[in-house]
Amino acid sequence: MNKATFVAISATYARAALASVAALFLAGESDLKVLAYAFVAGFVGPVLKALDPKATEFGRGKKK
Repeated sequence: MNKATFVAISATYARAALASVAALFLAGESDLKVLAYAFVAGFVGPVLKALDPKATEFGRGKKK
């Protein structure tokens, strides 16, 4: 995996996790433990995409 691919994958993970936290925070949640769990839960979507054999961007289905 080259550096550009790694940066793209990392950015996808970070966007999803931060969007989860932002949604809860804007809804009035301020408990840091809950926000930390939301951050971790934000990784679920990109992980599922990475495991999807039909995801050709950087998932298991990527052509090498």
